[in-house]
Amino acid sequence: MAATLTTQSSVQCPHGGRAVLTTSNARSSAGPGAHMLLETDTHAIVGCSFYNGSTYSPCLTIAWSAGASAMYVRGTAVLVKSSVGTCKSGGGVVQGVAVVGSTQLPVSAI
Repeated sequence: MAATLTTQSSVQCPHGGRAVLTTSNARSSAGPGAHMLLETDTHAIVGCSFYNGSTYSPCLTIAWSAGASAMYVRGTAVLVKSSVGTCKSGGGVVQGVAVVGSTQLPVSAI
């Protein structure tokens, strides 16, 4: 089983901004207060310090792809450590890939 990303995980943009991990998944958790994140979730980023030349251009959102291939919540793939988070500016410009710092221990479903 792959390590899952939850609302208790640690994710940053490549410039040190912190992701605010919320989810539309209110049903499936990986422990107390740790709801599993879904591939369809978009996360806000706070504290990004990225400059494009002399123009301040912080990462503001993370959109996800490459969710779990065998773990779903209501038909939507759960995010795992190997999922790819694309960090984007306010104008939708891709500015790098999210860095996953911590995950939930592997979970299994019966």
